[in-house]
Amino acid sequence: MGYIQEAKENQMKKKVEEALRSKMKQKALKECADYASKYAQCAAGKTISVVWHCRKQAKELNECLHPYTNDTVLEEMKKEYVAQQEGKGPVIV
Repeated sequence: MGYIQEAKENQMKKKVEEALRSKMKQKALKECADYASKYAQCAAGKTISVVWHCRKQAKELNECLHPYTNDTVLEEMKKEYVAQQEGKGPVIV
């Protein structure tokens, strides 16, 4: 395999991973919409003080997001993507 072909494949892999990460984040935010809303309400009108005024809401949001946005979830999404690729050709992420 030539250098140019390998570079193109690596670029494609990165784009697929970016798309999968984006999909993972969207799902997580959808699942944690209540916590995100509470944090946004707390943060409204604040600047630097948001760090200590909204610490509780930020912690709750992060605890909710973590099960949906970790490396294990991403790897599972990659496996599903590869299985789809092998099964029926090009799949739009």
